[in-house]
Amino acid sequence: MAKTAIQKITLNQAENIPFDKIELSQKNVRSIKNGVTIEQLAEDIAHRGLLQSLNVRPIRDADGQETGRFDAPAGGRRYKAIELLIKQKRMAKTQPTPCVVNRAETTSAEEDSLAENTQREELHPMDQFRAFKTLSDQGLDTSEIAARFFVSPTFVKQRLKLAAVSSKLLDIYEKGEIRLDQLEAFSVSEDHVRQEQVWERVSKSHMDEPYYIRRLLTETTVRADDRRAIYVGAEAYEVAGGVIMRDLFDEDEGGWFQDAALLEQLVFEKLKVDAEAIRADGWKWVEAAISLPYGHASGMRRFYGELREMTAEEIEKLDALQAEYDKLDAEYAEAEDYDEAVENKIEQLGGEIDALNDRPEVYDPEQVRIAGVFVTLGVSGRLAIERGFVRPEDEPKAGAAAGDEGIGGETDDDDDADGHYHGVNGVMVNGKPATGGDDDSEDDGIKPLSDSLIYELTAQRTLALRNTLASEPGIAFVAALHAFVLQTFHHFSSETCLEVSLKTNGFPGVKDLRETPWAKEIAERHQAWGRDLPEDRKDFWDFLLGLDEASRKALFAHCVSLSVNAVNEKWNRRPQALAHADVLASTLQFDMVSAGWTPTVDNYLGKVTKTRILQAVREARGEESAQLIDHLKKQDMAREAARLLEGSNWLPEPLRSPEDVTAEADGDIDATSGEIDDEANLPAYLTGDDAGSPGSLEAAE
Repeated sequence: MAKTAIQKITLNQAENIPFDKIELSQKNVRSIKNGVTIEQLAEDIAHRGLLQSLNVRPIRDADGQETGRFDAPAGGRRYKAIELLIKQKRMAKTQPTPCVVNRAETTSAEEDSLAENTQREELHPMDQFRAFKTLSDQGLDTSEIAARFFVSPTFVKQRLKLAAVSSKLLDIYEKGEIRLDQLEAFSVSEDHVRQEQVWERVSKSHMDEPYYIRRLLTETTVRADDRRAIYVGAEAYEVAGGVIMRDLFDEDEGGWFQDAALLEQLVFEKLKVDAEAIRADGWKWVEAAISLPYGHASGMRRFYGELREMTAEEIEKLDALQAEYDKLDAEYAEAEDYDEAVENKIEQLGGEIDALNDRPEVYDPEQVRIAGVFVTLGVSGRLAIERGFVRPEDEPKAGAAAGDEGIGGETDDDDDADGHYHGVNGVMVNGKPATGGDDDSEDDGIKPLSDSLIYELTAQRTLALRNTLASEPGIAFVAALHAFVLQTFHHFSSETCLEVSLKTNGFPGVKDLRETPWAKEIAERHQAWGRDLPEDRKDFWDFLLGLDEASRKALFAHCVSLSVNAVNEKWNRRPQALAHADVLASTLQFDMVSAGWTPTVDNYLGKVTKTRILQAVREARGEESAQLIDHLKKQDMAREAARLLEGSNWLPEPLRSPEDVTAEADGDIDATSGEIDDEANLPAYLTGDDAGSPGSLEAAE
């Protein structure tokens, strides 16, 4: 039997056709602009020539004969780009143009156009990364690459950053085993070994989201918005050899300072220089630290300076600015429409007025000679300077009364006799470091809270209770009277929580207590009264007599509130005093939720076991919410628990009022009443039907 001959395929031939012989077909299927513009494509053709021929068909007359002209059903954008170059006189209209001529009658012009636009594969991102890197290695800078391919310089930087990721991870990405958003997260670090270690970790778990990868890669770094980084500055850090890790794919607020040890060294060096500059003003001593504990000035008297007197010129300028400000503000208040220029002018005038009013304080040189200054870093990264503290041993001998501790400072029996500040590191409680928190064991039962954590929590409760008592002068009088009656008639004072000798506990070992809202409010109130009091203590009596009743009560309440001690310490059992603290709190209708306490990783969740974290979520939000996070590691569980507990009003046992404990014991509180129904605020990987499974991660994307 004879074999059937296989018909050979003949390709359409390429011809160079003068451009003025070609017409743009109306049968091109592309009608919507998408991607590079005609202007950009024209510039590309001018730069590198025509890389892809036009697809044309001969135009025939009524008899089917070719007319010598051609119709271009495919390549319409290239046609328009060449046409634009001709209009711009940059190309002759008779320029021979590479064309593939299709004379077959088996397909239509529309089919040719559709085939050209659909039967092509988009460039894989990996190929683009490598191509950009090749151009960069050839000497082209970021801006030049961006200009040639009509993308932003940021886009090019991102692609070059991805091309610099570990080759091992790039190979895995090329195989489709890593998503692009994950690869973007890995680009935060330039340490290929660390990148591979993190991938080894996340690839074996369900926690492989980009935010988690970034966290692992930056866990030993310092964020650029940290007060230490702001204080030193990125430029000084980089000059010293430090590296800043940047995330080109997400908001990083300045990135991460990679070398934490170097940053700490630079902070201390700069603090030393700034402290010496302050000491040059004549102060006897200056103590500088990144942070200071609550009660760091215990036992010291404090005096305050007077604002520098304004000159006649400054007074005249201030009056003029204030008059202009008041006039413009009043006129603008009547206006119906927003005026940006007026808003800016009002803001400018306000700034100039504040600058004149914000004058430096002037101190008595004789007082400066015996006093010192505390210098620390504020939250904003600026220096926080507290001047005018006199240590007991530096008090003038002639004017010092025995046992007089002064009004301006706090006292604390636990302080060293010399009154020196010894820092926050190395604090011991019960002979052990005050580290706080239980070990992270996986016991079925719930361990008791650690002594150090109970101490920390009740220290916060004490501060908040003090703050509330200060706003109730009448109750403060009753509380003080109660203590006085106990001492007068029974010679016994252990049944009151007031330490009416006006001693105050600085709660050593509790980190960042000074940053709590209650400590800040107490400090502001204390400083305000300190400024009002006479400089000479002999004048205090007449000053107090001259106060109106409301002011005397407010000052009395402030002083009494500082003596509250409701801290639960293992070494100092005071059951009756703590019971009275509960009575005082009940009378004040005080609770920690209203005072503003909410569980966070730093103040509770990061210091207890996973079992207790789950218990907290279960009590506040119900069993289903607890199951959402029960598979997580402790660090992530604590973070997600803090998110779940927001707005729940949940409190750990040491912070609950006796009424809450009684109601819970009687079954009056429904632990699941706060259960979350709306999952919109949960992270994506917690919202799937099977939280933590690979399927739920894919669904979350």
